[in-house]
Amino acid sequence: MASTNDLKNGLVLNLDGELWAVVEFQHVKPGKGGAFVRTTLKNVLSGKVVDKTFNAGTKVETATVDKRTMQYLYADGEDYVFMDLETFDQITVPGGTVGEAANYLLPEAEATVATHESVPLYIELPTSVVLEVTYTEPGLQGDRSTGGNKPATVETGATVQVPLFITTGEKIKVDTRDGRYLGRA
Repeated sequence: MASTNDLKNGLVLNLDGELWAVVEFQHVKPGKGGAFVRTTLKNVLSGKVVDKTFNAGTKVETATVDKRTMQYLYADGEDYVFMDLETFDQITVPGGTVGEAANYLLPEAEATVATHESVPLYIELPTSVVLEVTYTEPGLQGDRSTGGNKPATVETGATVQVPLFITTGEKIKVDTRDGRYLGRA
């Protein structure tokens, strides 16, 4: 248990049996009446964002979220297998939990896996990854870096919009948060 005075960004709360991460919080002391804490909470599993207000000093239940750096090993059907780099224990993370991150996950890549009571909650990838272009249409004569974009399939199977001068076999840097092309690697 913690008080609302102890809230900080990234803290995970257990409210009504669901896990919520504190995205933003603000202590408010109006001229009249009691102080309160205005928060923005994000559901750890569904990603839903809500605003919630607590009276100052109210007790809230915190959840223990264990974040560990793990290495992605392989896909097992719909699931993904990761190995803890310290203990070498392997855990299976459901495909729904991995979500869009699967588009940028290569074997032996490192990712942060967050668990609560041994249940995987989500995975965090580095902000950018280097992937090889496996297929893209050839560019046309006169293509320039500012000339527009074309779709390219990368080695994970994801499609990324790249400039016209990128060719099959090149390594590119991709933002894992939104799938944007960042440049050649």
